[in-house]
Amino acid sequence: MISAILGKKIGMVQIFDEKGDSIPVTVLEAGPCVVQLVKTVENDGYNAVQFGFDDKRAKRVKKPQAEYLKSKNLKPKRFVREVRCDAKEGLAVGDTVQAMFQKGDFVDVIGISKGKGFQGGMKRNNWLGGCETHGSMSHRAPGSIGASSYPKKVERGHPMPGQMGNEKSTMQNLKVVDVDVEKGIILVRGAVPGANGNYCVVRFAKKKKVAPRQTEKKETKE
Repeated sequence: MISAILGKKIGMVQIFDEKGDSIPVTVLEAGPCVVQLVKTVENDGYNAVQFGFDDKRAKRVKKPQAEYLKSKNLKPKRFVREVRCDAKEGLAVGDTVQAMFQKGDFVDVIGISKGKGFQGGMKRNNWLGGCETHGSMSHRAPGSIGASSYPKKVERGHPMPGQMGNEKSTMQNLKVVDVDVEKGIILVRGAVPGANGNYCVVRFAKKKKVAPRQTEKKETKE
């Protein structure tokens, strides 16, 4: 079973359930994805497929990649990632795979978080801060960061001010509230990493059991 698919974050809205309660959901465009490469145990040591999502102008593709796509009669894609799969899937280069999620499933969404630039320790590491009165001059300063006589150095990984955000982030166990198969849209409860328009990988939740199901694919090539 294909465990993940590529997509894009559209934005957040609120919907109402049967009881009239408000539910915050994130709208994701999940697929369709085109198979650009197939890896097998015999040739590569593992089974996987390389998905491409969202068309890209040919003039922005590097020549080696453009020659490969031309030989396979494929269009260049903006977002390309590799996804593990079983050998029995029988996917071939050029196949189009649709989102396989259903209402009630739990998914993990992997994306790049919003970049917040260089931030201080209180915002980046949730420090409480120093005294606010009685003449204190270190309200938001880091203060002492090293030990005294032992070990006489700053430990590796000590929380400090620095770059915040703009890193790979995963939100786990998000429930699929609704699915629009025709438009390739899924609604997941809660927030998703990244700004609107950012690409992401949507996979079945690793901490939730999912019943096996058949992958929906189309044999037509682009």
